[in-house]
Amino acid sequence: MRSILLCCSFLYLTSLATPCQLWGAPSRPNPATSKKPKRPNILYIIVDDQSPFDFKFYNPRSQLDAPVIEKLAAQGMVIDGAYHMGSWVGGVCNASRRMLMSGRTVWHIPGSPSRKPPANPNARGPKLVPPNLAESTLPAVFNRAGYDTMRTCKWENSYEAANKLFTVRHDATKRGGTGSAWHAERVLDYLSEREKTKDEDPFLIYFGFSHPHDPRNGTPELLKKYGAVNHRNKATLPPANPKQPNSPINYLPKHPFHHGHPGLRDEVRVSGVWERRDERTIRNEIGRQFACSEYIDQQIGRVLAKLKAMGELDTTYIIYTADHGMAIGRHGLQGKQNLYEHTWRVPFVVKGPGIQPGSRAQGNVYLLDTLATLCSFAGIKTPATNEGLSLKPVLMGRAQTIRDTLYGVYSGGTKPGMRSVRRGDWKLIKYDVMEGTVRKTQLFNLKENPHEFIQEHHALRKAAKPQPSAYNLAENPKYAAKRKEMEALLLQEMNRHNDPYRLWDQAKQ
Repeated sequence: MRSILLCCSFLYLTSLATPCQLWGAPSRPNPATSKKPKRPNILYIIVDDQSPFDFKFYNPRSQLDAPVIEKLAAQGMVIDGAYHMGSWVGGVCNASRRMLMSGRTVWHIPGSPSRKPPANPNARGPKLVPPNLAESTLPAVFNRAGYDTMRTCKWENSYEAANKLFTVRHDATKRGGTGSAWHAERVLDYLSEREKTKDEDPFLIYFGFSHPHDPRNGTPELLKKYGAVNHRNKATLPPANPKQPNSPINYLPKHPFHHGHPGLRDEVRVSGVWERRDERTIRNEIGRQFACSEYIDQQIGRVLAKLKAMGELDTTYIIYTADHGMAIGRHGLQGKQNLYEHTWRVPFVVKGPGIQPGSRAQGNVYLLDTLATLCSFAGIKTPATNEGLSLKPVLMGRAQTIRDTLYGVYSGGTKPGMRSVRRGDWKLIKYDVMEGTVRKTQLFNLKENPHEFIQEHHALRKAAKPQPSAYNLAENPKYAAKRKEMEALLLQEMNRHNDPYRLWDQAKQ
């Protein structure tokens, strides 16, 4: 009888117990089997001064060889509509990098502490610019989330309060011929140390370069490849060379009206160009730009090879971008202080887990969306100060864009400056500069006029009769309703972003 009772008791217990409990294993989850998947690594690559149209995957006419970045584009997603929002100083990277680090819009970020009064008139208002914003920036957020954070980049014109929060930091402005290798070697050293110590924490590496920003001193081998020289004699032209890249399709020897920033360094003092806009000078300078860009490409290749050897490549999101675009002869301009597509837009390529190889999308992303996007990769909650949107729905193929309207500003010269708005195929640019003596409006259909050709381009190119829409359409009566619509949209965006200025033909605040 006793044996029968013991047997029944055993059968009853086994009906309630799991196999592990029955054989004496611990009832709590086994860490070996229930361990959370490792969060992804992030390699964020950013260069200084680069138009998206330097690359073949944006511009088939380009003669830049960048096989590593081209492979990233083929293995990931290319974003066709990536922009920096703008700037209130001539050093556009200053505002651009503050937006990137903080996830906040252009009128809601601090400027350089040493500039009195602040370049952003809103900077003194704590409701618009949080006083302790650095504690909610990219490195601070990822440090708190348990990521190992590392940074190498140029030193000047950046966001020091945020930059110093990276756990490992190696910043220096390196614009000599081999300067980009210095930045790559800092990342390689970091990865080697990680490998040596068997560090398994996820990492965020901010991999920045000081090039292709001028002076574009390329290596002798790459300068030779692109037919360029590091021209330093202001009294002479650089030598002509058939290897030099062709002039940009929207090249002009002079912009038809003043850009609005007298004495602007980028337009008058860049060594090798100065105030010249002749084709020989521009082609040489683009050759120098390409020499620096290809060298960057080689350095990125070294880092990716190391990640692959470590077995970390497939679990790493890789983003390639620039802090803003660049003119170098396009529209007769040289610098980054304008709102044409070649300068307002940035290259933006993302490769990583879940992203369809060879895909592309419009995106309509700002650089300030970086914080939200990287947080979404890592499963981290964005800080309350963040104003950006995550690009992840686009990157995972669930959407084509994350917003329908884009707003741009350049207010670094005479005020109020330039403003732009884009929605769909339509783009408006307005200029209110030089103490009211230059007041212009441009309206482009970017589907039909992607290079933003104006009358001066057609006169210079002497090509067959262009399409009627391949012009600035602002004064064309046929498009009066569209202009009115875009003007209203611009004012709406200026209000929404707390733009402190108004243009000459806008209602005052």
